[in-house]
Amino acid sequence: AVVSTQSTGGAYKYMEELYKKKQSDLMRFLLRVRCWQFRQLAAIHRASRPTRPDKARRLGYKNKQGVCIYRTRVKRGGRKKPVAKGICYGKPKTAGVNQLKFQRSIQSVAEERVGRACGGLRVLNSYWVGQDAVYKYYEVICVDPAHKAVRRDPRINWICNAVHKHRELRGLTSAGRKNRGVGKGHRHAKVIGSSRRANWKRRNTLSLRRYR
Repeated sequence: AVVSTQSTGGAYKYMEELYKKKQSDLMRFLLRVRCWQFRQLAAIHRASRPTRPDKARRLGYKNKQGVCIYRTRVKRGGRKKPVAKGICYGKPKTAGVNQLKFQRSIQSVAEERVGRACGGLRVLNSYWVGQDAVYKYYEVICVDPAHKAVRRDPRINWICNAVHKHRELRGLTSAGRKNRGVGKGHRHAKVIGSSRRANWKRRNTLSLRRYR
């Protein structure tokens, strides 16, 4: 037998490696059983502990007071246009109903739904836990900004500031930022100045000051 000389790492590292091979017998069985369990539960519910503690901790979860996990499910697939009897009046360009895709990812929709359901909590991050033919399941890490354990912790109390109310609705979480196309480098030149729309508006607005 070949024994590796490098350090093997801890339990979280083993869990991380397991999740990289989702089609292995073990993971296929685990995910199938978990999806069955999640299907029986409500669309949004509190989870007693994270299903993937290694992933949750990488995204900022701490097993302490004021930090909790909510599990949610979102329907898979594109976004059908909500029009009566499938009739879009106007030009042929706007006539599509079925093959339209939503601009944001399903993960950001999951965060948004949890954020609306738990108005007093702040959404920190989220991660995938399973999917079946109909739904995708995500666990969302939430933080209670009023809890003293959170307010006194200098590592996390930034989220208590009022500007972080409903981060998930404004595209400030990790999943939300991916959909906004915000980044560095020449590929993201069109979003310099907060957003694509703000960038376009600034470049296309003629500003004639009185004293110039």
